[in-house]
Amino acid sequence: MTNTPVALTLNAGSSSLKFGLFSIGATPVAMAVGLVDSIGRTPTLKASFGAGMPPLGRDLTPAEASDHKSALATALALLRQHFPDAQVAVVGHRVVHGGPSYDGPMRLTPQVMAELRRLSPFAPIHQPHNLAGIDAAVAAFPDAIQVACFDTAFHRSHPWVNDTFALPRDYYDKGVRRYGFHGLSYDYISGELNRIAPLIHAGRVIVAHLGNGASMCAMLGGRSVASTMGFTALDGLPMGTRTGQIDPGVIFYLVQQEGMTIDEVRDLFYTRSGLLGLSGLSNDMRALEAAGSTQANEAIDYFVFRIRRELGGLAAALGGLDALVFCGGIGENSRLIRERVCEGMGWIGLDLDRARNAAGDTVISTDMSRARVMVIPTNEELVIARAAKRVVDADSACAAGRPNVRNT
Repeated sequence: MTNTPVALTLNAGSSSLKFGLFSIGATPVAMAVGLVDSIGRTPTLKASFGAGMPPLGRDLTPAEASDHKSALATALALLRQHFPDAQVAVVGHRVVHGGPSYDGPMRLTPQVMAELRRLSPFAPIHQPHNLAGIDAAVAAFPDAIQVACFDTAFHRSHPWVNDTFALPRDYYDKGVRRYGFHGLSYDYISGELNRIAPLIHAGRVIVAHLGNGASMCAMLGGRSVASTMGFTALDGLPMGTRTGQIDPGVIFYLVQQEGMTIDEVRDLFYTRSGLLGLSGLSNDMRALEAAGSTQANEAIDYFVFRIRRELGGLAAALGGLDALVFCGGIGENSRLIRERVCEGMGWIGLDLDRARNAAGDTVISTDMSRARVMVIPTNEELVIARAAKRVVDADSACAAGRPNVRNT
């Protein structure tokens, strides 16, 4: 393909960078998708391509992915090597925090960027990486449209009781509220359910996005009504290196009795806790399942326990349950975690079919299960590409002088 406009998608996680290159014809089609993983530790690069090209996978040198900026440079070099004539017309960025105002994709302007920088303390291990990716993309593609897609936007449909804390109301007005995250993933799952199981989509669904970052979302008619994450991407389930839910009094104790600074507490909660802290071994579920040590097993036990506890709470928020959907790296690949989450949950309507679960089928519940259990691989990059295309289409329509086109 020569001189064909394409969309580039960038999705920076706490220790990873997902990227994609999409054609932007009638519907976005992936030309390449890839992942730089374990940034700053033992980085690796994986990528797959269309048109029968073989996938690529290799270890990276520390210099190639010492941080998110160098990881992006490595990803862009790979894409330029394989698609030297592709013209990037639009870059879609996953941005973790959009605050209370942004409830959909936004074309990036200096004013929007200033607001997103202001929100960095709300997502300290994600937002700076997202914004650094935007800055690097602007430098690399100065003529391209830059679009932000927010993880918080999907949850702006929360009712007030699931959006607030029991603080004086002026804090809510200042933005101290439950935002919810992983919204791009939930957006994709909602759309897929509407496509493959519209009756389930119309009902009461809990989606468990389980990975190095983990959360759960209760959906009613495909819209978010409750999430396990709150003000930051720290709350709720334990994660690879993050604590998940914790008594705020622990912070007071660590500062007052242990003499820790706020920065030290933040580092502890975000980077040294979760599965890594509990196991003393790894933040990778695959390593913990293989280890078989007491501490590794206990870390898994705690992870499963918290998922099951949140599952019951979210089902109560929905008034029942029609389906549980697993997605994310752990949710899609760990049959052990799926089995243990569903074990003994017949009271909530879940009856797992172990053979289907072991085979990784889309539906892994028995035919007699009152609530369906499903595994649907998520695709945040496609959600970003679709949003980027809508902005490009809106710009083209405005340039052509067509009326009644909303500028996203």
